[in-house]
Formats: sequence, structure tokens, C-alpha cells
Amino acid sequence: MKKIAILGSTGSIGTQTLEIVEQNGDIQVTALAAGSNVRLLEQQVRRFHPSLACVWEEEKARELKGLLADEPVRVVSGMEGLLEVAAEPQAEILVTAVVGMIGIRPTIAAMKAGKDIALANKETLVTAGHMIMPLARERGVRILPVDSEHSAIFQCLNGEEGRTVHKILLTASGGPFRGWSRERIAGVQVEDALKHPNWTMGRKITIDSSTMVNKGLEVMEARWLFGVDMDQVQVVVQPQSVIHSMVEFTDGAVMAQLGVPDMKLPIQYALYYPHRRYLPGQRLDFAKLGTITFEEPDTEVFRGLKLAYEAGRRGGSLPTVYNAANEYAVARFLKKEISYPAIIEMIEGAMEHHQIVEQPDVEQILAAERETYEYIESRW
Repeated sequence: MKKIAILGSTGSIGTQTLEIVEQNGDIQVTALAAGSNVRLLEQQVRRFHPSLACVWEEEKARELKGLLADEPVRVVSGMEGLLEVAAEPQAEILVTAVVGMIGIRPTIAAMKAGKDIALANKETLVTAGHMIMPLARERGVRILPVDSEHSAIFQCLNGEEGRTVHKILLTASGGPFRGWSRERIAGVQVEDALKHPNWTMGRKITIDSSTMVNKGLEVMEARWLFGVDMDQVQVVVQPQSVIHSMVEFTDGAVMAQLGVPDMKLPIQYALYYPHRRYLPGQRLDFAKLGTITFEEPDTEVFRGLKLAYEAGRRGGSLPTVYNAANEYAVARFLKKEISYPAIIEMIEGAMEHHQIVEQPDVEQILAAERETYEYIESRW
């Protein structure tokens, strides 16, 4: 019986992880953490019987305690609660499915406790990859990617030597605005940006996919996960979303991982690695698919991707600023407080203003995040 803990259990990745737990029947959930969805977390606790549950706000934790008074579960809150969930003694794997830099400290705590990480929180590596990857090697723990693209690369590299990698080909659907001009994109509304053509995801990541900022974050994440330079990661637009990513080796061979757009595949692969399990659902039918097409990304229209390469190449605390400015801007856009183009304008302005800190520690990363928020608030 494999034992897991989940950060972000009420979100898209968290709920799909629990569906996999139900389908397989040989995984025990020992701890769950959620942001604010108390009612769904209550249902999850009653279904999966973890010994520990965490809600971010103390008031909501009190509410959850009342709802679960008849359950033998301990309820905690805040960052201290997340750290407890991350280091829960029984769990072998921590699924990090929270959004944002809130995932850094719990990921570090779990690794120090000797747990493997099923990583769906890309911000952890984007902002702290220079600390996370050496710590994983030091502690002998595995970072198992849950993003579909990084899982695809991970699968392509299975049995290969890392030094033979020439290039990583990171695929992108292009999002709902592929082929649009800058003038047309200027009028995009929240409802437009939330209509992703291929994937069903949370609101924040769906907006990130529409701007291609998400792909920029994935480029930075791939750089750390697979030990390559930023310029060894090439983004390729593949609108059908059936090739989830590819690896080109030094001899010119290219390996790809294909499948229908279904996040359960990378989640399950991470939970059971190195073994594969049967996964119910749709299968790729090449006869019906007919064609697979490729395009270069338009980095003039989708400037967020170009800025990501700049942040990743310069390094230090600049990727933190890129990520923090985007988080802040997307939250404002979802509230309909700013225009769609303002998301990228905020990122660019914050990056230009920032004084880079080389090799930042956790406190310096979090300080850069706060400074970015303060700068944007003072200008917009």
C-alpha cells in the first residue's frame, strides 16, 4: 500500500489525483491540504480518511473542525499546517498541487523528511530550482514531474543518459488566441481567455496558457528538472495537443510521448513510477486524428514567452519577479480590474525595475515576491 499526502487537494490536479486513488485501490491518503474550499475538503476527508487535514485560513480550519467533529482527523492551518502535511511521517510521496510560491517551503520540508515529490507546482522550480535540485540529490529523493509536458520529457529520457540530450522540444497548444494579432488580443475579456481549446484546468493556469506565460514557466522548470541550458529548450506549437513533448538527442534521434489530453496519465505515472498501470479513458486514434501540425510560437504577440527566456537566462531572483508579477496581474485580470495586455506590461515593468539577487535563499525569494507586488501596486 503506497501512502501519499496532497497539497492542493481541492484543485484540478488534487481532485484528479484522488480519482486515481479511488480507481486503483492500493494508495492510502495520509494528509490533505486545501486553500479555502472547506465543503469539498470535508467530503474528501470523509471519503479518504487522512489523519491530518489543513486549511490555509485559521477561521476556515475552525469551521472544518466543527464539520469533522465525528472524524478522527487532526485539523491544522496556515504555513505551519502545510509544513506538517508536507512532512507527515507516514507518507512516501508528497503531491504538490498548490498554485504559486506558497509551495516552496513545504516542498523543501518534505524533501528534508525523505519524501519523493510528485511536482505539479512549477513555481517551486522556477524560483528556487537552484536550491531544490541539489537538495534532491543530497537527500536521495526523486522529483517526479506531473505537468504533462515535463512528464513527457521524463518518459522520453527513461533509460537514456542525460548528457546525450541535445535539445528539449516543449510543445504548446498555442491556446485560444493562436494566430491572433496584438490588436485583436487587446480586446480579450476574462471569459474569452478561460476557453482553452484542449485542456480543462484551473482558472489561473488557463489564463497563463492563453498568454503563453505558462509555457515560459515550463521552459524555466524544464531547465532545472533536466539539467539543460535555457537555450536547449525550444517551444514548438502543436495545436492538437497529442504530442506532449519531445527530446532530441545528440545523434539526431527524436523521441516523443503522445496521448490524448488527459492529466490523469502524468499524475498516475508519477505516483507509480517506474511502473505503468491501466488507466481507463479515451485512447489516441491516429486514423481519426489524421494530421499533427507544428508552428513556431509568435513571441511578438505572446511577449510573455520572450520575457521568460530573458528571466531564465539572467537567473538569480529575476524568475521570481517574472512569476510574482504574473500571479498578481492574473489575479487582477480575473477580477476584471485590468486589461488583458496589462498582464504582460506588469511583468515587463517589474522585471525592468528589479535589482537581481544572485543565488537567493528562501527569504530573499519571498522578499523579491513582496517587492514585486509593492512595485506593481505603486504603478498600476
